[in-house]
Formats: sequence, C-alpha cells, structure tokens
Amino acid sequence: MGEACSKDRSPGDQDTLLNIRDLRIEATVYPPGENPKDIILVHDVSLTLKRGRVLGLIGESGAGKSTIGLASMGYARGGVRITGGEVMLNDRDILKSGKVGLRSLRGREICYVAQSAAAAFNPAHRLMDQVVEAALFHAMGARTEIEKRAIALFKKLGLPYPENIGKRFPHQVSGGQLQRIMTAMALCSEPDLIVFDEPTTALDVTTQIEVLAAIRDAIRDTGVAALYISHDLAVVAQVADEIMVLRHGRLVEQGITQQVINQPLEQYTRALVSVHHIDHEERDRAKASVLSVEGLTAGYGDGAVKVLCDVTLNLNKGETLAVVGESGSGKSTLARVITGLLPPSGGGIQFDGRPLPRLLAERSKEDLRKLQMIFQTADIAMNPRQTVAKIIGRPLEFYFGIRGAERDRRVFELLEKIEMGQDLANRYPAELSGGQKQRVCIARALAAKPKLIICDEVTSALDPLVANGILKLLLSLQNDEGVALLFITHDLATVKSIADSIAVMYRGEVVRYGTKAEVLSPPFDPYTELLLSSVPEMEVGWLDKAIASRRMESAGN
Repeated sequence: MGEACSKDRSPGDQDTLLNIRDLRIEATVYPPGENPKDIILVHDVSLTLKRGRVLGLIGESGAGKSTIGLASMGYARGGVRITGGEVMLNDRDILKSGKVGLRSLRGREICYVAQSAAAAFNPAHRLMDQVVEAALFHAMGARTEIEKRAIALFKKLGLPYPENIGKRFPHQVSGGQLQRIMTAMALCSEPDLIVFDEPTTALDVTTQIEVLAAIRDAIRDTGVAALYISHDLAVVAQVADEIMVLRHGRLVEQGITQQVINQPLEQYTRALVSVHHIDHEERDRAKASVLSVEGLTAGYGDGAVKVLCDVTLNLNKGETLAVVGESGSGKSTLARVITGLLPPSGGGIQFDGRPLPRLLAERSKEDLRKLQMIFQTADIAMNPRQTVAKIIGRPLEFYFGIRGAERDRRVFELLEKIEMGQDLANRYPAELSGGQKQRVCIARALAAKPKLIICDEVTSALDPLVANGILKLLLSLQNDEGVALLFITHDLATVKSIADSIAVMYRGEVVRYGTKAEVLSPPFDPYTELLLSSVPEMEVGWLDKAIASRRMESAGN
C-alpha cells in the first residue's frame, strides 16, 4: 500500500483497540407454514484491530459483515441478538456495559458511517445540527469550535460550499453529498474507532477517490482505527491494512491486504478477486423506440434552479441505455422527470408510442405498470412494517388481481430468481442485509411485468458475485420479454457489462452520447476520460497512483 497507509504500521508496537472473541449472533425466522426457528448469522468469529489500522470486511450480501460491524458497537438489529463471545473495546467488554455505558461510548469512542445516509439523517433538521450533535452531547467543545471542525471536514471531503452546506436539509443535497456529510459527522467526534459500512456505495467514481483519500488521511492524522465494510474488494484494497473474507457468517480467509489480493488461499476469495463482468454485445439497433426524451429541461423551486438542460435521448425496446455521471450531474433527476415525480419545465417524453403525461397523477394504471423504477436507496423504498412477501405481492394484486395461493407461488418464483429463497418471504426489511433489501425492490419491479425499468444504482449495494447474477437476470428478462432498461449508475464496469448505448451527463447536460462502442472509444472528451480513469483497479496502491495523476494534470493546467 502507499506510503501514507504503511507509515508506522507494524502490529507489534501498537496497542490493541478492538478485540472480538468467538462472536456468535443469532436471529429467529418464521418460515411459511412452519414453526419459528433460530438461525446463526455469525459463527464464532474473532478479530483483533490495533490503533491506527484498518481491517476490511469483505463478503457477499448476508455474509455477516454489517452484523459484525454493528456488534462492535454493542448493537444488534431488531430480531437479531448477540448470544456469545466478547467485544473488548479499550480493554473492556462493551457487551456488559449496559445502556448507560453504551450511550457514553457511542458517538465518542466509536462512530458509525451507515450504508444508507438517506435513512440515517432526520429530514426535519438541518445538516449542521446533526453533524455536531454527537460531539455536543459528549461535551467535546463549544458549538462554534465543533462547527469549525465540521466545515474543515466538509472541505476535506470535497463538498461544495463547505461554509454553507450545513444550513441545508438532507433532501436538498445529492445522495453522494449526503454520504460524505455522514462521514464528516463520524469524524467530527474524533473517535478511537469508526465502522465504515459501505461508505462509498452512493458515490460516483470521481468523488470516491477523494473520499477514500480523505478517509485514509484521517486515519493517518488522527490515529483512528477502522472497520471498513464493503463488497468492493478493489476499494478495500486501497484503504485496508488487512482483509477478512466472510461467507455465511463464517471466516473464510484473513491476511494482509497484499497477500489476499495477489495470493488468495481459498477458492471463494479467488472468485472475488477474479470476478469478471458480463461480456455483453450490443444488440441490433433496428428496433422501435420505447422511450424518447426530446429537449427535456427541469429544475427545482419552480424551475429557479435548473438541473436538466435540453436533454435528448432515445431507448429502443429490449435494449439498455446507461446514464453515467458523477453525483449531482442530473441522472436521478432525469429518472424523476420520466416517472412523473418531477414535472419538466420544457421538452417532452414519448413512451410506448404516445406522449407520456407530465405528472404521475395524470397517468393511467397501465402507464404505471409498464414503467417501473428501482430506487437507489432500498431502505426508504419499502414499508418497514410489511413482510417481503407482502412487498413483492402488492404489484401482483394491484395490477393483475392475483391473490391467495397463486400470488404466493409467484412471489416464491421471484424470490428464487433473485437468489434469496422462500424462507425469507416472512422477514421484514429490518431483518435483511442491504443487498437483500435491494433485491426485494428488484423483484417488486419485475412482478409488474413492465416494458421499461428505470434502475437507479440497483447493483451498488451488492457484492460483485451477486451483482453479476442480478445483471444476468435483467439481461435474461430483456431476451425473454423485451423489457428495456434505463440504467443509472456511476459504475463504468457495470456499464460495459450491460449497456447497448451510453449517455454521459455533466451538470445537467449530456456531454457524450452514442452506442457503447462509440462512447468508450477514444478520443475522449476530458470529463469522460476522467470517469474512465477513476474506476478502482484490483491493485494495492492504485489510489496513490490515481491521486498523483490528478495532481499532475491539475499542475499542468
């Protein structure tokens, strides 16, 4: 790893901060037609983390990564319980600390950066009030001093208008910006340990580099230790000193980062390292259009703040159009306009051969069925009080009138397609991993048998192996049913796997548009070249090279 990460990192001369011994975590599940039964989520896992070091937790959805991360704070999700082992933080077992003891250390000694920032912020309070809350609660300085620290972190994390962004509410910033603000919130308390749970999932690749560098610099400068949870092994390779590979709640392999990346010992780890994206050839383009966007303009505040500027795109039946760009480029706003959630201020939309009404309330039931959307944040896209079966079954009832045993059969089929299994049908969203939640949202969209699915970062929460399975499923549906996909993403590797055509967006405009071969072939415009050069590679030290290259380009300009 780069010099910044390897300086003074020998394990022998550092104190142990976190020591987890024989951790066992269980949950109770309720299989359809059966008695409740207990299952083991984490099987006697142990780990040691020293001050100033980073341990990466890698594995597929449901491997136990986030469950272990939360347990390091003495916490278990609803329906989940810690039934064995010790969690020693600063030489004391926090599992025996009680509610008062845990309250005194959370937000001070240990902080958490969640996978879904949108679900972690209170929409009724300004961002700065929430960023400084923990530090104020633990009396870590005057408010003015803590706010200055927060603004400095906003700058470090590359947030726009760092002096003023804290005055906004959560809904007034993009998903990527909100995730960076949450990272600043954790760092603001200057804790001993931070649990990063997929902290760059919502970030575009260009911003991800800066955030990863900022996280690494913060670890170096403050001596904070970190558990870095991710499904992206290439990202973890840039920040972790050691990597622990998990599967089905069990330890598969553990070692220093370079060894795990370059010389993995176990077959599962080798599969993660060598995972290949789908070899997808562009389809014959002599097809009818399913979606045509012409001169689309849109904004917020009665159009006072323009977000989309004269966007023109076309998507044929059974094809995939990938919309790529950094956070705030207008990708998700385009999806909101097409779905009728935000009325355009100019231009028009043709869908399935006729003009599409501007507002959702003006659209017919068939319009709603034919045009489905899978949202970026699964946590806030599902009713937490409904079971998986109820969530997936609702479109079957609403659009087709399917109920009873036939509905249950179809729900089970969809669960098998998304590789979750029937035993999860009676679980609630809180009992699922982030990746499992997103797969439920995918199954819900598929239940309507749509002609077009708008996919807003649908694989960003999934590990590479499961993500490939989902992409193959979507491609299979295209072949079988002719469904078209508008695929919004910042993951260019995914774009190469699934797209027939690509639109690159920057500040609300389409700066490059054409077939996949055309867009991904040089010569490139500066922004597209930046995107392509920002995709993390499975190489220890890649981040250092990428940052150095950026600095050289900036100096040259």
